[in-house]
Amino acid sequence: MAFESLTEKLNNVFKKLSRKGKLTEEDVKAALKEVKMALLEADVNFKVVKNFVNSIQERAIGSEVMNGLNPAQQVIKIVNEEMISLMGSDTTEIQFQPGKAVTVIMMAGLQGSGKTTTATKIAGKITQKGRHPLLAALDIYRPAAIQQLQVNGEKMGIPVFSMGTDHKPAEIAQKAVEYAKSNHYDVVLLDTAGRLQIDEAMMEELQEIKRTVDVHQTLLVVDAMTGQEAVNVAKTFDEKVGVDGVILSKMDGDTRGGAALSVKAVTGKPILYVGMGEKLTDLEQFYPDRMASRILGMGDVLTLIEKAQASLDEGDEEKSKDMASRLSKGKFNFNDYLDSMKQMRKMGGMSSIISMLPGMGLSADQLEGAVDEKKLARMEAIVLSMTPEERENPKLLTPQRKYRIAKGSGNDIAEVNRFIKQFKQMQELTKKMPGLMGGKKRHGNPFGGLGGRFPGGRGGFPF
Repeated sequence: MAFESLTEKLNNVFKKLSRKGKLTEEDVKAALKEVKMALLEADVNFKVVKNFVNSIQERAIGSEVMNGLNPAQQVIKIVNEEMISLMGSDTTEIQFQPGKAVTVIMMAGLQGSGKTTTATKIAGKITQKGRHPLLAALDIYRPAAIQQLQVNGEKMGIPVFSMGTDHKPAEIAQKAVEYAKSNHYDVVLLDTAGRLQIDEAMMEELQEIKRTVDVHQTLLVVDAMTGQEAVNVAKTFDEKVGVDGVILSKMDGDTRGGAALSVKAVTGKPILYVGMGEKLTDLEQFYPDRMASRILGMGDVLTLIEKAQASLDEGDEEKSKDMASRLSKGKFNFNDYLDSMKQMRKMGGMSSIISMLPGMGLSADQLEGAVDEKKLARMEAIVLSMTPEERENPKLLTPQRKYRIAKGSGNDIAEVNRFIKQFKQMQELTKKMPGLMGGKKRHGNPFGGLGGRFPGGRGGFPF
């Protein structure tokens, strides 16, 4: 996941500061030197790092901070504020034309940046806001590019306008806008062609599209995994074509985070969205304050809540309330367990959930040790091997039934016994300590809290 290495290094710096009751100027400078190295290793632009560290040092080395009750916390607070400022402070939204006017958005980017997939993801996002988007296939060069857009559009229920590969992209763009106006679409997303690298032909093609149709916003998709190169690409596109906003794709990959921390400072262009997975729903609004919290290991509870709300299907709200009530009384059964697993997958899995919880600060290795996704799958197989009656009433599970379940799920009988024993223990525990389950359910969280141990080598349940 993004920022793991940077987060781990920054947390180590802050831990060292927190161990000191009082801070000296030398302590702060030594800590900021480590912060500087961590940011450079994360591929953040050198000038950005220099200005960032200087701003923190200027604010941190003062009597108010150094002589405060908790100087280490004050320094961390300053780092957080400066990081938010670095990434843009305010959240930027796509700007739509007023009334029924058609908004034309041109998607640009290098080949392989995830532009075509991102265009569909954005179309899905704005559909949720009551808009009626039309995807337009302008990539007439890459094999199967048009088909890819059509397949993605069909999955999301979004229409795709195409004229094949025998027309110029600017002409296709013009016809797409005319089609949108006559068929009551209010947003047109132009999926343009990319190249393996920036060249004049690509830039001229994008400029011609802008001359032919009134493009209201140009959004550049850059691969976050390319680090500083992503920032250089954004700068060049802005100089040649003009860019209104940036979308970072592949933020869920093994990226060091330099692009997210450098783009706004170097180009002046805001980041609108970040791609957090391959699924067409894996696109998150970019919130500088939330991203800063993630980087500093403070979690991101607001995004977690939003994911929980988005994961609820129609009619699930009441079902979740009922489940939370049974959890607090220790009356949940194996059907509830299956429901919780289903909701977790919709939210990106237990690893994704834990990474957003404040105070966790887990590295990739620690997270892997805390959450064994394979073991979760084996637990689910055990439950799926039960009859509906057994799931509803665990008391029916006799030794003979357990042997059948073990055979049906491909598990050892000892594993089945251990799982059922832990399940009963969890029922008793939640009955005695309802506060452990998060108390009252808020914001539509389908889990009613995250009690118990994390599902890993020692067991535990995703409630």
